[in-house]
Amino acid sequence: MSIDIVFPGGRTKALTLSYDDGRDFDRRLVRIFNDHGLKGTFHLNAGLLNDSPVKIDLEEIAEVYAGHEISCHAFTHPFLERLPRTEVMREVWKDRETLEAYAHYPVTGMSYPYGSSDDTVVEILRACGIEYCRTTQSTRKFGIPNEFLLWHPTCHHREMLELAPNFLNYHYAPAVFYVWGHSYEFGNNGNWDDMEKFADMVAGRNDVWYVTNIDLARYIKASRALVTATDGRSAFNPSGVTVWARGANGPVPVLPGATAAL
Repeated sequence: MSIDIVFPGGRTKALTLSYDDGRDFDRRLVRIFNDHGLKGTFHLNAGLLNDSPVKIDLEEIAEVYAGHEISCHAFTHPFLERLPRTEVMREVWKDRETLEAYAHYPVTGMSYPYGSSDDTVVEILRACGIEYCRTTQSTRKFGIPNEFLLWHPTCHHREMLELAPNFLNYHYAPAVFYVWGHSYEFGNNGNWDDMEKFADMVAGRNDVWYVTNIDLARYIKASRALVTATDGRSAFNPSGVTVWARGANGPVPVLPGATAAL
């Protein structure tokens, strides 16, 4: 018997949204997310926030992004692969350290400045305790990454309305719709209606898990750690995250440190 991994509550789909740079337009974007029950991840350059009147102040981030995820984007937004190794580490570590002082929780997610990286950068991020890092390479698919430090999104938000119907009608579980962008693009292009339309389209569905990047990454990693019996009728969960699996009798939660019959 095969075991299928599903999302909490037996949901078959997950939606996660990811926005960079901490511009003041994030305030409006967060309101839209909150009004529709969506979850966002906001990647911030801690070294640039208080230097610009068009960005969110560090002192505000815990309040502005409450209920969502604060994530790294490197301290000063450089091309990381062009820096010496020690400078890459400083950019990542100082961003983490500063954001954590104001977020008041461990900040272990990230997106690449300019979407670019190389193998050396990936290994430094791993050494700095970064759990995932998003690129800007759209897949236009609803799959799950093999390497979370090279997490390719489904699409930029300019394609989200086109792909949303495909996601909502998708029949293969687990499916992930990962949208990324910059909130200032809505302001510059005068197309906030696109996000409102998208939120209206995807919100309030029983089969969709609305989740931050970090919670999704941790869940998928926990699901991959399940230890299953040879006959597929039970599974042990060695992680600290409850994982849902679909066996012969439907979706079943496998609690941390416990074995569940499937």
